[in-house]
Amino acid sequence: MAKQPMLKFVTIPRDMPEKRAAAERRQDFDEIYAEYAATKAAEQASRCSQCGVPYCQTHCPLHNNIPDWLNMVATGRLREAWEISQSTNTYPEICGRICPQDRLCEGNCVIENSGHGTVTIGSVEKYITDTAWENGWVMPIRPAMERDQSVGIIGAGPGGMAAADMLRRAGVQVTIYDRHDRAGGLLTYGIPGFKLEKDVVMRRVQQLEQSGVEFVLNCEVGRDISFDAIRGKHDAVIIAIGVYKARDLDGAGAGIVKALDFLTVSNRLSFGDDVPAFTDGSLTAAGKRVVVIGGGDTAMDCVRTAIRQGATSVKCLYRRDRANMPGSQREVQNAEEEGVIFEWLSAPVGFTGDPVTSVRVQKMRLGAPDATGRQMPEEIPGAIHDEPADLVIKALGFEPEDWPKTWGAEGLETTRWGTVKAAFTTGQTGAEGVFAVGDIVRGASLVVWAIRDGRDCADAVLSYLAGMRAVAAE
Repeated sequence: MAKQPMLKFVTIPRDMPEKRAAAERRQDFDEIYAEYAATKAAEQASRCSQCGVPYCQTHCPLHNNIPDWLNMVATGRLREAWEISQSTNTYPEICGRICPQDRLCEGNCVIENSGHGTVTIGSVEKYITDTAWENGWVMPIRPAMERDQSVGIIGAGPGGMAAADMLRRAGVQVTIYDRHDRAGGLLTYGIPGFKLEKDVVMRRVQQLEQSGVEFVLNCEVGRDISFDAIRGKHDAVIIAIGVYKARDLDGAGAGIVKALDFLTVSNRLSFGDDVPAFTDGSLTAAGKRVVVIGGGDTAMDCVRTAIRQGATSVKCLYRRDRANMPGSQREVQNAEEEGVIFEWLSAPVGFTGDPVTSVRVQKMRLGAPDATGRQMPEEIPGAIHDEPADLVIKALGFEPEDWPKTWGAEGLETTRWGTVKAAFTTGQTGAEGVFAVGDIVRGASLVVWAIRDGRDCADAVLSYLAGMRAVAAE
């Protein structure tokens, strides 16, 4: 009888890839986790219980076939594992690195809930596609038949790139317009290299270029080209511009900066760019007492970047406690290991100096729950102190800019939150032939949701294009 390759969670403990020592990783922007070796990946994959109702799959926005590709890895069938993985996910190696697995697939693993420690799904997912790249299995897209229909995509982030990938597989001609000088959106300029090394993103951009996708970069719609001109050039348009307008606090002055500005400068340096804002010291943490305001993943990116830039101290202020913060607990642990100090139940109420010299901090406590059941922070009377700071980074989340108004886009409506109004799953807007995906529709969210939206929208666009052709043939 053949030996059972799976269900080894009772005898094999959970084991993440080796993590570099905090003192070492503070010195660079390289990824902090090593790769699994083949034997270790197979061993960890074999811990999967192959349960009848795979909650890991149902709680993944892409509904990845996780138990199947874990089985393939455990039995040494890596190419099949990769084929299963990429059939539902355009960028598995990116999701494996940056998805908050503790809140999604791994957080809902059956064996985790039984006390045995979750399967290391994200690390195995990363290993599968990294192996595929190393072995030359990932190739440019070569559609069986080219179509004469074209789609213009505004935004070269994960949603736009995922849609482009799916459309090219169907033979559609695709052009992506983006205001930055490199494609990738937040994958390129928003997420630090210690979480997502930039060559991982650039090889996907290169794959799309080799597949026939045209990138028009340094192109801001409404300035360099009108929205109507893009509509006129293409049979359909997908808006995938994300949300970049930072939520703000009262108070401005030298040394008080926005999170995305700070992260973009750091990521540009990793490409070898000349960045005046770094050179003149305005957007560098080196030698400074840094205070980051916020408790999400962007705040975690900022505190860990500041540590690597040589800050003398880094503190993070968050108005709720650790259990109620929106960021990944895994990222908080990594930040603490690297020397970040978290000031829980702390809210800024003002700033001193220009350039800034301190943040006025109000201590908080959690009060009665709001309508969602989440406890609301409330001030503790008289509990105020000054926190010294030479650089304050505001990481309070992002909101949409009013692009429909800026572009003069007739028929393109927005919601009361400022996001583009689009149909669920299809992304169809009120403007004929115009679709929208990702954060510009759902608000600031996860990369994996943008990929899901891009893939779903591509299917809807293909149906729309087929309808156009049918009408033309009548």
